Amino acid sequence: MIVLGIILAIVVILVVWFIGVQRMLVSLDENVNNAMSQIGVNLTSRFDALTGLLDLVKGYNEHEYKTLSDVIKMRTSIGAGSKASDVEAQENIITEAVGKIMAVAEAYPDLKANTNYQNLMNSLNDYETKVRQSRLVYNDAVTKLNRTIRMIPYSIVAPMCGVFARDYLKTEESKTDMPSMK
Repeated sequence: MIVLGIILAIVVILVVWFIGVQRMLVSLDENVNNAMSQIGVNLTSRFDALTGLLDLVKGYNEHEYKTLSDVIKMRTSIGAGSKASDVEAQENIITEAVGKIMAVAEAYPDLKANTNYQNLMNSLNDYETKVRQSRLVYNDAVTKLNRTIRMIPYSIVAPMCGVFARDYLKTEESKTDMPSMK
């Protein structure tokens, strides 16, 4: 009878421990999902600002408008289930579109002097800052999750709970070089 009581106590302790570990892993996983969703919200805001810039470009250069419109239509939705590669693809689309808009603005100085253009570019810069911050939060959440699920005993429990390592968002090599101050 005492042996059965000890075995039952050990089973109860293991079940309670497993539930605690599972809850912590779910919490870490949800933090990563939340951070990815925040990136998606900020990317959507950037695309909205790009769409406003696109409308301004239309009046200056119809060919560039069509090209930019096609580029912007390539975007997809970023949400909790998105991967780091999805975010990087979105970043490339935005970078391409902004580069083309800036080229049009250089060719048409009155567009560059337009108050709406300047306001939209400022908004775009604000959203860029928010995306950078969101990327930092995401990578921090991924670090915490990945570190935890690599340690014993979490490394044993994580696969059973469907929690796996996530990829980090990477910085483009061209953005890591120090700019020239010349």
